[in-house]
Amino acid sequence: MKIEQIYTGCLAQGAYYIHSDGEAAIIDPLREVSPYLARAEKDGVNIKYVFETHFHADFVSGHVTLSEKTGAPIIYGPNANPSFDAHIAKDGEVFQLGNITIKALHTPGHTMESTTYLVIDEHGKEHAIFTGDTLFLGDVGRPDLAQKSDDLTMEDLAGYSFDSLRNKIMPLPDDVIVYPAHGAGSACGKHMMKETVDTLGNQRKMNYALREDMTKEEFIKEVTDGLSTPPAYFPLNVQMNKEGYEDIETVLSSGLKPLTPSEFEAVANETEAVMLDVRTPFDFATGHIPNSIFIGLDGSFAPWVGELIVDVKQPIILIAPEGREKEAVTRLSRVGFDNTMGYLEGGVDAWEDEGREIDTVECQSATQLQNDYKDYQHRIFDVRKESEYSSEHVIDAKNTPLSTINSHLEEIPQEEKFYIHCAGGYRSMIAASILKSRGFHNMIDVQGGYKAIKSSDIPTTDFSCPTKH
Repeated sequence: MKIEQIYTGCLAQGAYYIHSDGEAAIIDPLREVSPYLARAEKDGVNIKYVFETHFHADFVSGHVTLSEKTGAPIIYGPNANPSFDAHIAKDGEVFQLGNITIKALHTPGHTMESTTYLVIDEHGKEHAIFTGDTLFLGDVGRPDLAQKSDDLTMEDLAGYSFDSLRNKIMPLPDDVIVYPAHGAGSACGKHMMKETVDTLGNQRKMNYALREDMTKEEFIKEVTDGLSTPPAYFPLNVQMNKEGYEDIETVLSSGLKPLTPSEFEAVANETEAVMLDVRTPFDFATGHIPNSIFIGLDGSFAPWVGELIVDVKQPIILIAPEGREKEAVTRLSRVGFDNTMGYLEGGVDAWEDEGREIDTVECQSATQLQNDYKDYQHRIFDVRKESEYSSEHVIDAKNTPLSTINSHLEEIPQEEKFYIHCAGGYRSMIAASILKSRGFHNMIDVQGGYKAIKSSDIPTTDFSCPTKH
């Protein structure tokens, strides 16, 4: 038996490849399925099953395409109702894979169809669980994503989660390995550990939600307390996972169309496409197409696209580093953004070579902000999350989180210059691009963000550890 975790840092997502005696199963695959097909071919095994732990909200799964290419059935747990052919497993149903078995444990709570898959090895020993969003390392899946009516509240779902953990997962042996669907950085939980694999025994010690003496009422309160608003694109991804989607090769064919500067401009004007610049913060600051939006590939690219653009059908045209166009289109498709209509051939250099206008973002060091602090004391905008700001911030800085930047426009000066910063410079450059598209051209971005600020003499509040359960 071989189990491989295929972890994608941008999405903080874990897919799994399991094979035994010539047969393989994939759990929660990503949209692009070629890596799984290549692994199976290399190992000389046939993909027999495609298991889905639930209808994912934060990414589009590769289950439909993988099933079409291999003939392997898609397996969901009880209560699932996809629009395509799938095998809806019964609670406790067992699937043979080579010399091992995989048992479906219905674990509703995060969603009503959520199912954990228990691997039992060739000796009959309970070896590992693939928990999806039911159980993370250090946390459990948020219970507010599957509410369909007033008849099913997040407190109801949290109660289901409590029962699932106590009745299906906690009775398992301590040495069972826990393989979750997500790690730290995912919006599907609150306080996940940075590790991506652990034992159930250690989780009993580390995970607040698995306390032996916890009552259901305490569990519900702790799990529902402090939940941030889920990203608006989540329901759109759920819909695609339930109803199906275009093959990624079709998406790539459209998205990888090279456009001359004239063609690029025409598409932008005719379709109101978002001009998405996916280069580095430095490259964007140095020179970019006016009204383009920056969300760089070298960061939490796909989640921020989903958070800020929201509509998965929004037309997009790309300004990408040479050779990374396919990566950009692929990563957009992972979160359901399939309407990429091409990329600027030759990039910003080609645009500028034709004498077209470019824009820049003024950037200054933390040392410069230190020198300017008294003059700009009330014109410093921190675009980090509220929890980061609450922990520690520049004295008198205003918190205008990137995720809600458009709701803070009235707080930002129209004429006077102001400083913006995040933790390291990625999010503040996204914010700068959005503000520029809204008519604000008087910002100064702090290079290196709060990390650089902490190394200066700029006055900051004392550190206060964020509340964790």
